[in-house]
Amino acid sequence: MARINPRQVEAFRSVMLTGSVTEAANLMAVTQPAVSRLLRDLQHLLRLQLFEKRGTGLVPTAAAMALFTEVERSFVGLERITAAAEEIRGRRIGSLRIAALPALANGFLPRFAGHFLMDRPNLNLSLFGVISPIVVDWVLNGQCDVGFAEVPIAHAGLNAVRMPAVARVAVLPEGHRLASKEVIVPRDLEGETFISLSAGSSSRHQVDQVFAREDVRRVLRVETSLSEIMCGMVSSGLGVAIADPFTATEFAGRGVLARRFEPRIDFDFAAVYPPQRSPSPVAVDFVEALARAIERHPAV
Repeated sequence: MARINPRQVEAFRSVMLTGSVTEAANLMAVTQPAVSRLLRDLQHLLRLQLFEKRGTGLVPTAAAMALFTEVERSFVGLERITAAAEEIRGRRIGSLRIAALPALANGFLPRFAGHFLMDRPNLNLSLFGVISPIVVDWVLNGQCDVGFAEVPIAHAGLNAVRMPAVARVAVLPEGHRLASKEVIVPRDLEGETFISLSAGSSSRHQVDQVFAREDVRRVLRVETSLSEIMCGMVSSGLGVAIADPFTATEFAGRGVLARRFEPRIDFDFAAVYPPQRSPSPVAVDFVEALARAIERHPAV
């Protein structure tokens, strides 16, 4: 890669500080076309898109924000900036903020994220486990680079990428009368004490519909918004439930048995990106790699 020159870096820094080419030109005491040319040359040299046009202004990309952190370090040399650009282009530097629904965040996603970071020693991660409406809210407000929320997504303006669907499973206490069965059907759970997801949720509606079609009556004793609480209750021996396979896997060997349930009830979720800017390249890489990992899950 050819060496960048100080004026290109100065033009980049000036635009980042002032928010406009006009103000940057005033700060540098040069013309607007001169600043635009310096920015264009820098982007070409680094092979990074640093700004996107929004109306008459420029909005920094995720790459620009990561590069600006390096530029602002007082005594960083031009070689360091060039190296940082190469790291950004390779998605190996910067930070990634993720919010995910608890079904993913309680085990499967942290393990995957740990492996993802091992190949990127200069990438920092913030990972939050919150319910889907909060995931959507945080992504809308730009607090996270990507979120994982159960579908349907309430906000139509979000850029959402559907993840591979996985099949929900029947979860039983160890020693349950149905433990020897490989496949559980609705009729098997007639009269069983049932631990359910909260009323009003799309997941609850899907499960209830299956039992209603088969005219199977359950004893609905407990409601909760978290699948982890649901599986915890099952482990006590109180009753049975239909849960996502990620959470059920976390409770294997902890008093809970997971069995295939038919008819299949999918657990559907999506990756969502902030609407104000293009997705962070490293966030896109993370989502694509996670989708491949989910496709290898036994419940898919």
